Amino acid sequence: MDDDSRYEAVRSRDARFDGVFYTAVRTTGIYCRPSCPALTPKRANVTFHPSAAAAQAAGYRACRRCRPDAVPGSAEWNLRADAVGRAMRMIADGVVDRDGVTGLAARLGYSPRQVQRQLTAELGAGPVALARAQRAHTARILLRTTDLPVTEIAFAAGFASVRQFNDTIRQIYARTPTQLRGSRTAAPRDGAGVPLRLAHRGPYAAREVFDFLARRAVAGIEEITGEPGTRGYRRSLDLPHGTGVAEVGESGGPGWLPARLRLTDLRDLTTAVQRLRRLFDLDADPYAVAERFAADPRLGPLAAARPGLRSPGAAQLHELAVRAVLGQQITVAAARTLASTLVAAYGKPLPAPDGALTHVFPTADALAEAPLTELGMPDTRRRTLRALCAALAEGTVVLEPGADRDAAQAALLALPGIGPWTAGYLRMRALGDPDVFLPGDAGVRHGLAAIGAGPGDAGGWRPWRSYAVHHLWRAAGDAQLRVSPAVPS
Repeated sequence: MDDDSRYEAVRSRDARFDGVFYTAVRTTGIYCRPSCPALTPKRANVTFHPSAAAAQAAGYRACRRCRPDAVPGSAEWNLRADAVGRAMRMIADGVVDRDGVTGLAARLGYSPRQVQRQLTAELGAGPVALARAQRAHTARILLRTTDLPVTEIAFAAGFASVRQFNDTIRQIYARTPTQLRGSRTAAPRDGAGVPLRLAHRGPYAAREVFDFLARRAVAGIEEITGEPGTRGYRRSLDLPHGTGVAEVGESGGPGWLPARLRLTDLRDLTTAVQRLRRLFDLDADPYAVAERFAADPRLGPLAAARPGLRSPGAAQLHELAVRAVLGQQITVAAARTLASTLVAAYGKPLPAPDGALTHVFPTADALAEAPLTELGMPDTRRRTLRALCAALAEGTVVLEPGADRDAAQAALLALPGIGPWTAGYLRMRALGDPDVFLPGDAGVRHGLAAIGAGPGDAGGWRPWRSYAVHHLWRAAGDAQLRVSPAVPS
């Protein structure tokens, strides 16, 4: 896009570009999301910025009406596998807050100066400024949803000092922390955790996403509550500073899902939110996916029937790797049973049970030397599982936000018992690659047959083949229901 096309998006209040770029108005000193409902500024008064951090660095404060700091992240960072894309995923996960710019650079394999230069060139802000913008957003959430003292919020949000916290809030929001807290909308709160609205762009096929998660829910670490249409997905989280319990609702308002987080340490708020966003694929661009699929006469009708179908990721990446091995060559229900047995035997108990949630998933270290005799599966599969967990614990295989996808896939394939399906499935879900196709998957083959397509047709679905896989899985389930109505999809 050039600036003229960006201005046209602002004139039409096009929400498709929220999070893709930000609009700053010289005469007011405010920056907005493209869909801001305020009066459209004159073209001569507008500048555009590739990130909220860049707008803040240029001296603009966030619009109080459209809250541009709360928009979904750009889908570009899910798609891109270069250093900048990887860095953005790591910053979102809180790597800079925990390990500094040096830690971020080490993960990327660059010097801190190179990382600073690349991010500034593309986003108008370096890693410190990008992390600072994220910390400010976290602080705003805590100020408006909890009764914690301001000092505690400053450190929970990741600020190094109260003075730095106060200065940042005043600069970004043109208010003091106390004023920002006082302006919150009065609402009944039960005090149990931090309530959130998880923003997404465009349509969101919540029913299908919750169906997908419900079929795979593992006892002890996951549960589904309520009935279709009003369901809640609950799960435990093992986080850098402690544990947590997350709940996400199926029915929210336009553009968001309701959520609540209960954390043993509030410093984990940013990381926990980002894990939920990855799990529910909330930063996707459904408009781009729909536009690509609409041109295909076979896949197009599936995409039109389920607008906003997502490709769910993972909340715990090593957990998904273990579950993928457990699920090799068996049904989803059988894999879920094995995973539940594993959690009961080796999982770490929560400080206190929370509903049906009793444990967090066992660590890779714990499973690397475990006998795994509780699992009724072949010895070769147990050896594969232990080898995978040892590689994860030692860092031979790296599964983390921003990991190099090609390197991770190659390392997985080098392990005994890990084939193309397992490596591809992990690349799609654990590493968030939107362009993975699984031609050897039985559900994909059945889905292709149901729509009269073949594996060769998948080339036309790039770069969104992961979403095509989910449409094919649904098509296979629908075809099975037509043949055997008593068999669930």
